Amino acid sequence: MTEHSVREVEHEITVAAPPADVYRLLAEVENWPQIFPPSVYVDYLEREGNEERIRIWATANGEAKNWKSRRTLDPDKLRITFWQEVPAPPVAEMSGTWIVEQLGEQETRLRLLHTYRAIDDDPEGLEWIEQAVDSNSKAELPGLKAGVENAVQKDKLSISFVDSLRISGSAKDVYDFVNEAQLWTERLPHVADVELTEETPGLQMLRMNTRAKDGSTHTTESVRVCFPHHRIAYKQTTLPALMTLHTGRWDFEEGADGFTTASSQHTVVINPDNITSILGPEADIVEAREFIRDALGNNSRATLGHAKDYAEARG
Repeated sequence: MTEHSVREVEHEITVAAPPADVYRLLAEVENWPQIFPPSVYVDYLEREGNEERIRIWATANGEAKNWKSRRTLDPDKLRITFWQEVPAPPVAEMSGTWIVEQLGEQETRLRLLHTYRAIDDDPEGLEWIEQAVDSNSKAELPGLKAGVENAVQKDKLSISFVDSLRISGSAKDVYDFVNEAQLWTERLPHVADVELTEETPGLQMLRMNTRAKDGSTHTTESVRVCFPHHRIAYKQTTLPALMTLHTGRWDFEEGADGFTTASSQHTVVINPDNITSILGPEADIVEAREFIRDALGNNSRATLGHAKDYAEARG
């Protein structure tokens, strides 16, 4: 019988929050893109009792990957065990455990265990996995720490909002306009330059230079997960200086009357260290929230407006 090269690693971090809050945010996977830097989008496939199947899109070593995992939740022992159903190459097997341990009423030790092996025990594949696990774990744990601590402290640095538009056209046509981002320099005046790659269908890497009102441009990079023809979820991996997090979602819902409601949702965490350098020495968090709402909202509404023209012309 062939013996495989299985590796086991552990990472841990101390979180200034009650263990119950730490466990809850780990259990609620829909919030992962706001908590874990590598996570782009997560949804549930099956849920029954404490057993569930989830689908995860995330970055690893600068590449976009997706996989399905099964999880067993143990809220009494504050443990979550997980394993990948069909790992993405070069991973042959991947499993792990989140262990939440109480240090005090407001302090928790969070341990993350991984067990894995590479396809055919390939040394290069094993090294790739080791680097991905190490880098993602080192990004996930501080991200989780900040996310939980901010939530407990009710931090005012977060902002979420939605812009919607009713369109006399099909959801498919509106979706196509947003999905075909490689054409945005021709279709959207505020986009100066764009580069779109899609090696895996439905999983896009988008690099874009966007024009601001004052004529300046800023570069952003995003990973987008596309679900024809009703949703595109994304997370920015290269951010403007005023943000430490930006996730979003385009939703397209076609009604029985033939009209489509198209929505753009944003969730942002403000970088307080850069407020005064960007908005002026007297600027504060309130002004930063207004600035971000205005800037992102204007671009979203402009995109929705052009998508409306495109879809209605085709209808």
